[in-house]
Amino acid sequence: MEWLTHSQTGFRQAARYLLGMRLAIIVTLLVAVAVAETTITLAHRAEALLLCLLYGVLATLGWLWFSRRPPASAVFVSLTLAADLVLIGFWLYLTGGYTNPLVSLLLLPIAVAIILVPGRHSIVLTVSGVLVYTALVLWHTPAIEHQHHGGDLAQLHLVGMWVTFALTATILLLVVGTLARQLRAQQSQLGQFRESRLRDEQIISLGLSAAAVAHRLGTPLNTMTLLLDEIRSATSDQGDKHLEDDLSMMQQQLALCSGHLQQLTQAAVEARNAKLENLPVSAWLKRLRESATLLWPAGPIRWADDCPEAMVAVDATLDQAVLNLLANALTASPQWVAVSCQRADNARVEIIVEDHGDGLESAFAGAPGEDVVDSRNGLGVGLFLSNATIQRLGGHLRARVSDQGTTMVIDLPMSDAPSTGVI
Repeated sequence: MEWLTHSQTGFRQAARYLLGMRLAIIVTLLVAVAVAETTITLAHRAEALLLCLLYGVLATLGWLWFSRRPPASAVFVSLTLAADLVLIGFWLYLTGGYTNPLVSLLLLPIAVAIILVPGRHSIVLTVSGVLVYTALVLWHTPAIEHQHHGGDLAQLHLVGMWVTFALTATILLLVVGTLARQLRAQQSQLGQFRESRLRDEQIISLGLSAAAVAHRLGTPLNTMTLLLDEIRSATSDQGDKHLEDDLSMMQQQLALCSGHLQQLTQAAVEARNAKLENLPVSAWLKRLRESATLLWPAGPIRWADDCPEAMVAVDATLDQAVLNLLANALTASPQWVAVSCQRADNARVEIIVEDHGDGLESAFAGAPGEDVVDSRNGLGVGLFLSNATIQRLGGHLRARVSDQGTTMVIDLPMSDAPSTGVI
């Protein structure tokens, strides 16, 4: 896989840094000509100045190209960096060749190429830079028209080497360092994207498994329903009240199982269609309260009456996520569970589920719900799926474990859309 900067977006971001590098080189070349003229007389001063002007025009055109219509291939970027080597090399050819203290400026396009273009391109550019330097050793024009005092010329050369080193180090820090930091940031974002993708793949596999189990459970439930009708018909003449109560209870449980399977199918359809409802927080909590009452008629859940006036975007999967958290709370604390709501800030709402249980310290070592945890009373995937569902809708799940119990906080964004239903 190529680096993330090997794309149009990456080249657009690098455009201004390339322009900054090239303008710094041009300014350096112009200053070098001006300083040299105070001590010696350059043999090709006019040609060197015209070459600086041409370099400035090409640098500006390259910036416009990269920022407005960046190239789709790294080949074009490599060609522009090769042009930098040629222009710098030709300027050095006119001003003394390899004896010019500014010859180390050839390293700058190579350093940028190592970051911006693929490895094979950067190798070619490095070899090209070495060839340019070798050519300057073999062929170059005299820098001065007539001989000056050797001491002044040697001193100028030493000062030029120091200035070139300091300038090269500064440009590498500002240009190459900034590009390297951007690369690290992009690699970090890519790592987070990969983690999210792996988590989504886990969720998809769990969803497929749940759908397969739901499909297989349909036949046994229908068979049990038919058998229940036959048993009821066969024992209707006996008048056994206890047996009739047991059969009624069994029929209710079978109907409840069938309802859960239908809810699973409906939730899958809504998740596929990305169907969301915009409801007031109070109406949504009322719907959750009704669902919780059906699931746990005797559950000791205390629901807060006061809710902020806010709208939230919800769907069936978010309802199930909150019900999963309630199920965990009731398992850990069968005597007391509380549900409340508060406004976090101007744009977010928090749903708080509290219990007096011991909690799952191992599950909350990091962010809750990031991994499937071990569970003695369930499959250990409820918290994982709940966290994934909340994050999918732009929310966050936080947990606090203390001596008094466990507190789960569901942080959801408020919705500005009008209500789509009334409960």
